[in-house]
Amino acid sequence: MEEDFLLLNPGPVPVTDEVAAAMDEPMVSHRSAAFEAVYERAQDGLDYIFEESTLEGASTATTGGGTTLLLNGTATMGMEAAVANLVGDGGHVVSLVNGKFGRRFARIAERYADVTRVEVPWGESIPLEDVRAVVTDETDVVTMVHNETSTGLLNPVEGVGEIAEEYDARFVVDGVTSIGGDVFKIDDWNVDIAVTDAQKALAAPPGISAMYVTEEVKDDLDGEAAPFYEDLEWHLRKSESHQTPFTSAVPLFRAMAVAVEDIVEETMPTRIARHRRQSAAFRAGFTAMGLDLFADATGATELSNTLTAVSLPEEVYGDDADAFFDGVDARNVSISGGQAHLGGTIFRVSNMGGLPDEAILRGVRTVGEAMADAGVDVDVDAGVAAAREELDLTEAASADD
Repeated sequence: MEEDFLLLNPGPVPVTDEVAAAMDEPMVSHRSAAFEAVYERAQDGLDYIFEESTLEGASTATTGGGTTLLLNGTATMGMEAAVANLVGDGGHVVSLVNGKFGRRFARIAERYADVTRVEVPWGESIPLEDVRAVVTDETDVVTMVHNETSTGLLNPVEGVGEIAEEYDARFVVDGVTSIGGDVFKIDDWNVDIAVTDAQKALAAPPGISAMYVTEEVKDDLDGEAAPFYEDLEWHLRKSESHQTPFTSAVPLFRAMAVAVEDIVEETMPTRIARHRRQSAAFRAGFTAMGLDLFADATGATELSNTLTAVSLPEEVYGDDADAFFDGVDARNVSISGGQAHLGGTIFRVSNMGGLPDEAILRGVRTVGEAMADAGVDVDVDAGVAAAREELDLTEAASADD
């Protein structure tokens, strides 16, 4: 009997039946009290996620706090809004690039300011000394991606935040695939604006996003220098009455409210621990069967806890990769290949959202079987056993703490 479809792509990720059902409720006006209640529910849940994403459940909000905004667009809109409102009339931005999304952030900034890139090959770690070498007293903003989904690296936000603070530069972080699934510390890491997306670790449908704007950065915002739709001063004013400046995607906001309430119920400490356990199982499973991880985590950089990138073996490399991916598809599982020049060189699997441990084991088994069918010498049983052991051992260790 064919198994149910399993989505292991790095976004969109699976959503619960309750989240999907929220979009089917009768339509209401985006200026109604009913919608304002939805916005407030979503905002309250996101406040918790932005401010209390630690293993201890401690608050990481700044002394002045901050405001969560929901945006009628994906996180790329939030990234542009942050940069445009801070340097829309020009200035100096330092952008860190070691993957597709770091490059996207730099390209956005280049439309508004003079940008210095700190760039290394995709999948390699960015040395903090390279960042320190280019951030100066003239730097207005530093941008970086926390979890680089194109390569599977968790970049050193804390270290870069210390450098930005030392030079009094504003620090804007893409937390799209970490916030809601891993540790994120607004105050400790000196983050001024953080951006995340609905369809990643928050496990909501794609189409809207969220950003957290600290109280300390608000005086630096210049909404008139930004695109009309991305005027953050306007968004902040409207958020006081739990609205957006323009027509809201009502069904998506409803789904977001349910998704973040599920996270509040699970608690961030539990959710972070689960994501870390499952990513460790993916890594253990793939390496035990004989595959190599793609990313090179050195220094303060770590491997991602929400996405795993694996190098394709010679037998299924480049133009021969279709044999492997077709084998995965045939087993009713969806994974992702590499992006841009990494196409045909890696595959990527996500453990973002609310996946059960059984889905991780199925993902490891599916990859192994598809590799074997394509002529790669892998030990599928060893891979599944290693993943299972990692899940069990971590659960036992957590119970003993």
